[in-house]
Amino acid sequence: MKIFPTQSIKELDAYTIENEPIASIDLMERASQALTKSITKRWEAETPITVFAGPGNNGGDALAVSRLLAEKGYQVSVYLFNTKGELSPDCEANKERLVDVKNLDFHEVTSQFVPPVLTVDHVVIDGLFGSGLNKPLSGGFAAVVKYINASSAQIVAIDVPSGLMGEENTFNIKANIVRADVTLSLQLPKLAFLFAENQEFVGEWELLDIGLSEDAIEEMDTDYSLLEAEDMQDLLKPRNKFAHKGDFGRALLIAGSQGMAGASVLAAKACLRSGVGLLTMHVPYCNNMIVQTSVPEAMTELDPSDTCFACPTDTDDYQAVGIGPGLGKAEETEGAVLEQIDSCLSPMVVDADALNVLAGHRNYIGRLPKGSILTPHPKELERLVGKCQDSYERLTKARELARTSGTYIILKDAYSVVITPQGKCYFNTTGNPGMATGGSGDVLTGVVLALLAQGYASEDAACLAMYVHGLAGDIACKKYGAIGMTAGDIVTCLPLAWRMMEE
Repeated sequence: MKIFPTQSIKELDAYTIENEPIASIDLMERASQALTKSITKRWEAETPITVFAGPGNNGGDALAVSRLLAEKGYQVSVYLFNTKGELSPDCEANKERLVDVKNLDFHEVTSQFVPPVLTVDHVVIDGLFGSGLNKPLSGGFAAVVKYINASSAQIVAIDVPSGLMGEENTFNIKANIVRADVTLSLQLPKLAFLFAENQEFVGEWELLDIGLSEDAIEEMDTDYSLLEAEDMQDLLKPRNKFAHKGDFGRALLIAGSQGMAGASVLAAKACLRSGVGLLTMHVPYCNNMIVQTSVPEAMTELDPSDTCFACPTDTDDYQAVGIGPGLGKAEETEGAVLEQIDSCLSPMVVDADALNVLAGHRNYIGRLPKGSILTPHPKELERLVGKCQDSYERLTKARELARTSGTYIILKDAYSVVITPQGKCYFNTTGNPGMATGGSGDVLTGVVLALLAQGYASEDAACLAMYVHGLAGDIACKKYGAIGMTAGDIVTCLPLAWRMMEE
């Protein structure tokens, strides 16, 4: 599913109006019917509704919804803010349609606003401003937003919470943004919905199909999209009946140190549970017995050091190399990681402590083998690119890093995202808060490593691994609950996740 900037959404609207063809007011009516249907599913007709409508098309949507709700027996109070004496044509048309509508109390605010009483029983519909907003709210509208937020009512935002911009909100004023419980987004999500700091404004979001041109959506280019199950299933490579282990690649995992053998075990098990043909683990001597016992399916290669990764190894026989889980921060490890990068020709999956080494030697990022994948969480990324004020800036800097270094990045978050050197961003739709636990990232590293070793293109490997890792997490969450699940549970559920992908 594509995610378009707000300017592109305007173009989609215009294309639909011209080519369906459909009148603008009729497209608004279609959107309002979808909005009304969603609202009536959530709240009974006994629920008092208060609508705040702005002078633009977002306000027009709100007025049309008011009329449709009133016709269904809801008691609706409407406040239309027309302080400049100018409404959009469609907003004006929907204002005129409110005449003689029963169950509807209409107020047009031209100067002084007397706020209505809002109780815990009320539902507020926010139709003040839509996604076309390009500057923070101020003055009277900011005061209205603060009043809405201070109430105990449940708040439903039409398309986007008023005051929130569709993409960047770095310099926005948080106090002047509606804090919605539910956001009913028209046709497509907004990029801003996927950023952690905006959750307090967006709340739960639901997509409503309003029949925008499918041809236009297909043809219009964008750098942002949401991964969907069908797309991921199409990436899976079928297995030949006469295949043997050599057909599914040899992977090398450089991981573990004294006290952190668990990270290497989790990554190795995830790799083996994701279809790799052969896995070799390069570990210090102190981890040997643990690894041999915990992961008997993997071969081991011992580092000369007793306690850490201290000596780079030959990677010529491997289709992919994973490095980082549980490596630790020993001085000799830092040197070994840099030497390993310089000597390796196969694509690498770089995670955890190996990322921290790169943070201290940023010139080495561009020296990684072609097709390499970095898997940082937000703090690890900031060590690579510098401090970021918010998720939008973090995404922007990650895109620049991917472009300049030629690497692929899986930026881990609630909506993890694969970023390509070409600037494409694929956001994940699987996963849950139960995955916010130590070792979850190690599991992801193992899955990515397995797919790279099997010959998947880096972009496909990153997207598929991220999606299946989240899917396994969702299965684990259903089985164990978000509080009780561990990274090991994600590994345990990987086979079922892969089976679901194959069906």
